[in-house]
Amino acid sequence: FNSVYAQQQSTNPKNDASPDIQKIIQAFTAKETEFRKALSEYAFKRDATIQTIGAAGEVTGEYHRVSQFVFTDQNERFEKITYFPQPTLTDLIFTQEDLEDLGGVQPFALEASKIDQYNFNYVGKEQVDELHTYVFDVAPKVLPKKVSERRFEGRIWVDQDDLQIVKVRGKAVPQGNQRFPLFETYREQIDGRYWFPTYTSADD
Repeated sequence: FNSVYAQQQSTNPKNDASPDIQKIIQAFTAKETEFRKALSEYAFKRDATIQTIGAAGEVTGEYHRVSQFVFTDQNERFEKITYFPQPTLTDLIFTQEDLEDLGGVQPFALEASKIDQYNFNYVGKEQVDELHTYVFDVAPKVLPKKVSERRFEGRIWVDQDDLQIVKVRGKAVPQGNQRFPLFETYREQIDGRYWFPTYTSADD
């Protein structure tokens, strides 16, 4: 994962022509569908670090796992763990669901086939680094009864030119007995085409 940091500057959407909200939503959900399919054809590295912090700011426990997602000769992708020391976390339990969430709540959860599951509220425009974006608040229309059928709830930033999601901030819902952190995910353009998640962080 590459660290990406962004400076945000709000702009006044009233000074610009009103965007076609439905067109934007249809465009980025279609791209999410395309990106989800494309990601299955890429090998990549996942470096996950989770730490608990004490009152004085010291690290009291850590979970660190590095994996390579590679392909077999039969073109099937699998996870090859390359670094995974014994975790020292004592104040919390870290699950497989937590590990998967480090890439965002179900990456590409807002693909076209799931658009009817969510409400989209247009917030305005912001600048993220050099990108001019449309900002939406997103929430599921109905919360699933099962925690395993999680949905995304939060805010997304959509590039004004490409109409693709470039940043996500949110969490998994419903929470149930297991609590999921509020995460922030940045994406980078890969091969000049696909905006894949490359850096996710949470302080919760």
